[in-house]
Amino acid sequence: MTINCKGTLIDLTSPKVMGILNITPDSFFDGGKYKNEKDILNQTEKMLSDGATFIDVGAYSSKPGALQITEETELQRILPVIHLLVRNFPEINISIDTFRSKIAKETVAAGAAIINDISGGQLDKNMFTTVANLQVPYILMHMLGTPQNMQKNPTYKDVTKEVITFFANQIHKLHQLKLNDIIIDVGFGFGKTTVHNFEMLKNLDLFKSLDAPILAGISRKSMLYKTLDITAKEALNATTVANTIALLNGANILRVHDVKEATEAVKIVAQIT
Repeated sequence: MTINCKGTLIDLTSPKVMGILNITPDSFFDGGKYKNEKDILNQTEKMLSDGATFIDVGAYSSKPGALQITEETELQRILPVIHLLVRNFPEINISIDTFRSKIAKETVAAGAAIINDISGGQLDKNMFTTVANLQVPYILMHMLGTPQNMQKNPTYKDVTKEVITFFANQIHKLHQLKLNDIIIDVGFGFGKTTVHNFEMLKNLDLFKSLDAPILAGISRKSMLYKTLDITAKEALNATTVANTIALLNGANILRVHDVKEATEAVKIVAQIT
């Protein structure tokens, strides 16, 4: 189970860690924390040294009710960061958190290796053809609605079955366009209640039937801190527990704010799997 990142094959049979670098002022956990070159470089260097295989850069906050920004603003935020990272870490594998095809095209041209689309191709009709033409790994996430309305009243008859059906349909479309490096992300917290989220975490192994690597993005999310009546800042231990469950249920990539702890979880779980 490999993906091709700029000519390098990365084996996901052994789970990998994706470190989150939010450059948005309004991200739910670390918004506004990395505002200058020094902070961005220091955080990236720390995540890479702690064991991150990928660095996921996002310039558009997707937290519930997030404000919309223009494509121009997104590009103005993200392109200088890609140039900075590629210049300082030439071997870096940058994932771009965007649902816009124009951003995908321009960031890959600037040196990004992966496109991470929270909408799974639903918010930009050109995204699938764009990533197929670019021939870069594509993270296909499930989201019900948009960041602005996804948490208003998410309803499913069977959340696991419906999300699997969504993936099957979208993967078929991508295969028709000759894109093979597809990673699926069930979208914890994106148009799901806490009950939905834990049901999918419990059933994560069922998604292996889609024959695609699974990314789990649970880090410090409300399903954890609201369950424990704590804050996102206090949810590192809960994140590690959830990541461990995800690994035991077949996750191939952990997308996290805290790389060192996630890498340790991967190493421990590897001893019994």
